Amino acid sequence: MTTTTLAPPPPPPPPPAPAPAPALAPATATAPRPAPRLAPTPPPTPDHDLERRRAARALLARPLLTARDDDFRLVRRHVAELAGWFADQAGWRLTVDAGTARLLKKPAALDDATRPARAPKTKVPFTRRRYVLLCLALAVLERSDSQITLGRLAEGVLTGATDPALAQAGITFGMARREERADLVAVVRLLLSWDVLTRVQGDEDAFVADGGNDVLYDLDRRVSGGLLATSRGASTVTATSFTERLAVLAAEPLPETEDLRLRSLRHAMTRRLLDDPVVYYAELTEAERAYLVSQRVGITRRIAEFTGLVPELRAEGIAMADPDDTLTDVHLPEPGTDGHVTLLIATMIATDGIAPTVRDLTRFVQTQAKVHASHWRKTATAPGAAADLAEQAVTTLEALKLVVRIPDDHGQTRIHPRSALMRFAVAEPTIKKA
Repeated sequence: MTTTTLAPPPPPPPPPAPAPAPALAPATATAPRPAPRLAPTPPPTPDHDLERRRAARALLARPLLTARDDDFRLVRRHVAELAGWFADQAGWRLTVDAGTARLLKKPAALDDATRPARAPKTKVPFTRRRYVLLCLALAVLERSDSQITLGRLAEGVLTGATDPALAQAGITFGMARREERADLVAVVRLLLSWDVLTRVQGDEDAFVADGGNDVLYDLDRRVSGGLLATSRGASTVTATSFTERLAVLAAEPLPETEDLRLRSLRHAMTRRLLDDPVVYYAELTEAERAYLVSQRVGITRRIAEFTGLVPELRAEGIAMADPDDTLTDVHLPEPGTDGHVTLLIATMIATDGIAPTVRDLTRFVQTQAKVHASHWRKTATAPGAAADLAEQAVTTLEALKLVVRIPDDHGQTRIHPRSALMRFAVAEPTIKKA
């Protein structure tokens, strides 16, 4: 027998349980059944956050994604969080369907000319002529079938170019010359990069060489229909000047309450921090500056958590740096002759203390081309190349908000360093032979 002297006496036996109902008997209880207990929503995992961040960065780098893009799947998976954050913090709307994801970004400044469309193959900025061709091509595609040839597109563009308004602006088009066909091909390749068009057969270079050569494309109307990011339809705008039309197309309702005013300021500052290399306090209105100074810790923390950008808070402004260097379309340093020239000019402007003109920089590049002839491309010493290299370098530094062009008292435009350039330490570049 087991000893149980230290155990408490056993409790009295429970009353007998009622006999169970027959297995097939109908239920007779009238009380409602308790609701099933739902499992709590698990907290986000590190993988979840990394995926969402990657999806957000993909949309910032390429606001129009299609199913062909590697990150499209992640955007669809995290669409609720992405749409909520972009709407709340930046006032940008995200639309996603089975084949496209479109972040309808609105720029903080409408007069920023440092972000031109570029030819995908050469990276050359679009000219005024190519922008007009792009608009005419999209108008033709709006009325075309699901397939179109390059020759048919050219015919439609030439028909649209007969508009008297274009003639009054001094813009005429033809397809007889190689350069004219090259302009149209640059537009088509931009549409190919956006997945508006898909090449089925043919080659654009052959068309440039001889207009009799044709190319066949598929047209994706879902993509072309999502290109415009405007507050209203372009056909409803009655303003005539470009500046007025642009302002109306991008206009947003004026805030009527204090809460709406603060939300509008949050949207404007978040847009700038996401899109601009540097946000200088001196460029902001008094209300924007006061808001950003008081809220900069919270705004930059939210951006950092969502995108992985790292805030750099300075007395003159704020920069959101990208450790991965994947969210910028302009890089510094950059490989090749153009990148080396840009570094040399940045160093010169930052250290010389004299704001040069582009002509001064052209002479500087001509001198440097002789010094670095062994590793610069051969065309760098061709006539006119130094001026092109100098202008491109200044344009790059402008886009990065490292310099600014200011006319002097003698009518010359001089290149002045901005605060961020003075903090930008340019080391001696390392030359690597291929």
